[in-house]
Amino acid sequence: MRVVYRGLAVAAAVVAVAVTMVVVVLPSGPDEVAAGPVTAPPAAPSSSGPAPSPTGSATSPTVGEPAPAAKASATAGPTPGASLAPGYTAMEALYADPRVPKLTAKVKGVKERASARRVVRDRRTGLAVPRLGRPWKAHNAAPFTTKQVLPRKRGTSTRGIVVTCPLPIMKQESPRDTALLAARWTLNHHPEGSRITWLATQRVKRGWTLIYQVTYGKRSSRAAVVVMDGGMSKPGLTFVTVPDTQREHWPEVGRVATGVRVLG
Repeated sequence: MRVVYRGLAVAAAVVAVAVTMVVVVLPSGPDEVAAGPVTAPPAAPSSSGPAPSPTGSATSPTVGEPAPAAKASATAGPTPGASLAPGYTAMEALYADPRVPKLTAKVKGVKERASARRVVRDRRTGLAVPRLGRPWKAHNAAPFTTKQVLPRKRGTSTRGIVVTCPLPIMKQESPRDTALLAARWTLNHHPEGSRITWLATQRVKRGWTLIYQVTYGKRSSRAAVVVMDGGMSKPGLTFVTVPDTQREHWPEVGRVATGVRVLG
């Protein structure tokens, strides 16, 4: 019997040790559960689009003239205005954007015009732009530094505008590339679904000029950007757009595009 009791005691000891080992191995709470895959931090925002908000949605443009574009849907390629993967350049995003065609050698040059006698002086950019006559009028410029507008036509949400401001995108080595990115940026201030067709391009003193057509549905606008170094910390941008509901003012797009000068 002593042998039997001694065997039972040994078995009980083995069971106790096994239970102790199980208790030690098993986690005592959620803090001891193994972590899942680590999510990579969000990519840095593109220089040519708005930064993503904490929820992942794009911020709305601050200007509603013309009506801003809606948020772009997710696609397999880079989404215009969205965050890019690390190492993806602003120019690569431009070339991948179906709204902006390549600027080829077939696009004609900009015809020079006489200098404007009356100008709007933007000392923040170091630039002077033509001051357009009536019905154009000065308007509250924010968030730009100068602004001229046409009166709205009844039943439309768009109207002609001329604005200046420090360059809102990252400057590129080539002034031509900088102007291309600036033109893409202006689509934020055109109606949803806007696409560009190039009309004219020209190197200018200290910068570049682009004139283009913006098409959205059955409507369109004539627009231009001028990127010019006015001697400030950043180049200046002049942007003009006039919808086809005010097409009688389309010649003034060319007048602005060829009339931008550095302040003397």
